[in-house]
This record gives sequence, C-alpha cells and structure tokens, in this order.
Amino acid sequence: MANHAVQRVPMLMLATALSLGSAIALGLARFAYALLLPSMKLDLGWTFAEAGAMNTANALGYLLGALAFPRLARRWQADKLFVAGCVATALLMAACSLLADTNSLLVLRVITGASSAAVFISGGVLAARLASASPRDAGLVLGLYYGGTGWGIVASSVLVPLTILNRVHGWQFAWFALAAACAAFSVAAVGAARKIEGVHAVAAPAHLANTDDAPRWPRFVRALGGYALFGVGYIGYMTFIVALLRNAGMSATVVTGFYLLLGIATVLSARLWSGLLDRMRGGQALAVLNALLAVATLLPALFTQPWIAFVSGALFGATFLSAVASTTAFVRHNLPTSHWAKGISAFTIVFAFGQIVGPMVIGWVSDGAGLARGLIYSALLLAGGAVLAACQRPLRQD
Repeated sequence: MANHAVQRVPMLMLATALSLGSAIALGLARFAYALLLPSMKLDLGWTFAEAGAMNTANALGYLLGALAFPRLARRWQADKLFVAGCVATALLMAACSLLADTNSLLVLRVITGASSAAVFISGGVLAARLASASPRDAGLVLGLYYGGTGWGIVASSVLVPLTILNRVHGWQFAWFALAAACAAFSVAAVGAARKIEGVHAVAAPAHLANTDDAPRWPRFVRALGGYALFGVGYIGYMTFIVALLRNAGMSATVVTGFYLLLGIATVLSARLWSGLLDRMRGGQALAVLNALLAVATLLPALFTQPWIAFVSGALFGATFLSAVASTTAFVRHNLPTSHWAKGISAFTIVFAFGQIVGPMVIGWVSDGAGLARGLIYSALLLAGGAVLAACQRPLRQD
C-alpha cells in the first residue's frame, strides 16, 4: 500500500501536467472566445449567427484534425503529435491578435481547430496509457486530464478582462495574452507527454489483446449519438452564456466571477466523477452527465438572478469535461489498446460534428427568438443525448 502511495504521487503529477494540453486545446483555444465574443461582435458588427460561426469554424478544423488523426498516429508517436499541436496552437492564437478581417479570422479559427484536435486526441491517448499503468486510479487520471481544461478557463477569465482595451479592435490584445498563456502551458504539458510516451506505453491487457474481434463502431452507435448531441448542446452554452448574462444586465465583474467559478469547478470535477468512470462500462456515465448538463443549461435560460447563474456555472463546470472523459473511459473498458487512438478519434469526430452544428443553429435561433430560447434548445438536445447514451450497453464482459 505504501509503495502504491509513493508511485501514485508522481503519476498524478504527470496527469496534471499533461492536463495543461487540454487547457490549451479547449480552455484557451476554444472557450476563451466566449469572453471575447461581446467585444468582437460590437466592434465588427456581427449578428449572433456570425459570432457563432467563429466557433463553428473552430469546430470544423477540429473535425478535420480528428479525421486525420488515425493516419497521423500510424506515422508519428502520440507525444510528437502533442508537441506539434501545442506549438502550432500558440502561434495561431498569436496570429489572431494581428487581424481584424472576419474571413481571415474564420480561416485562422479553422486551422486552430485542427491543431487543437492534435493536442486533445494525442493527450487523451497518453492519458489512457497513464491510466492503464494504475487501474486503481484510472478514472481519476482521465478526470485530471480532461478537467485540466478548467485551468484554461480560469486563465482566460483573468487574462481577457484585463487585456481587452476600450478602443477599436481592443480585443486583439486579449488574443495575444491567450497565445502567451498557451506557450507557458505548453512547457509543462510537453515535458509530461514525452515522459509518458517513454515510460508508460503499456501492453494490452490479456482480455483485450486479440484485436481480430475488436468491436466495430455500429456496436457503440448509441454512445456516439449521445456524444454528438452533447457536442451540439454544450457548445451552445459555452459560446453564448457570457452574452446572455451581459444582456440580462449583469456587470462585467459578475460575469468574470461566473466564468472563474466555472473553470474552478471544471478542475475539481476530476475527483467528483472518477468512481463513476471506473464503474460504468457502458453509456450510463455519459447519460448521467448529459442529464445534469441539461439542467445546468436550462437554469440561466429560465431565471436571470446572478445566484442562479453561479449555480448553473458550478454545475456545468463540474460536469461537462467529465462527459468527455467518459468516452475515453468507455474506449478503455471496451476496446483493445491498439484501437484506442481509433476509438477516441471516432468519438472526437461525432463531437466535432455536433460542435459545427451547435454555434450556428443556436446562434440562428438566438437571432430570431433571443439567447434564452437558444439555450432551451441546447438543454433539450443534451437531454436527448442522455436518453441515447443510457441505451448503450458494455461491449465486453470481464
């Protein structure tokens, strides 16, 4: 027991350092845009649909990166793809600080999405390897990696309000600050990725060693469908929640506090759901998390009090990245090691499709019926995802 405790500390430290990759890929490269959206929308004269198109472009690039990943993974090790993605994402974020043309920004968001996918998927593969080195803590390791997105949300909630200036194109300074944060996070994350690749590449467990009968994707189509609806629903919240709160008359200080709380809750979510990820081998974990997200999304759409917004942010933050972690846990439980990259890519692809649809559709609804109505649609989609995921049974029996 004592030996396990000694080995456990460096393993969890590695998982935490690696989690800064998810902070880069999602927390900074994607979700920080919600804080920039009101300023950019006003400065550039966008509609909500046009503002949502920026996250749709990012999700399109993410989809292209996810589609390319299995082929790239056959040629390069996961740590090499992780490093390349971190460097490219930091440079692309810096490039966003130099432009104010909508079409150019859309192109950059597409490319940034592709580089983010390389970081996020390769990091997921590395986290799965690290989890397999200590099955007792597997759920916690995966939760730490995906919950690391919260570090990016926390960093952006501090950096963006401080660096958006009250002048024409004043939001450009915030993009540069976010790029600097990406570079800083990359230092620790890259070191962890290289160490995991060198030390924790593990052989397949005996009961998963035969890849001839590896389950094909139609057997987990319900989990894929539930995750696609998660992608549509959650991104609507993450894209437009700040705009909704500002439109409801909440001050910049309240909104910053809300976003900071959401990020802290995301970081803390690793411990909260680790047991669920270890126990549930089918789609039940994703079903529970989708249902909670539906509640969190509905609250600010129906009630405009600040304390309701904070409850929503805490619940959403404590839940949404664990939904992502649940799909990697599903892959670990049900697929042989040699198929992990392919399985994680499959979930990432349907996730990206959902994120492409989400910002545009919810933005279009919001233009016609208001932001609150858009979030109600997001909540309904998340509830539908919960029902689909609940129908997914485990693919293997131990």
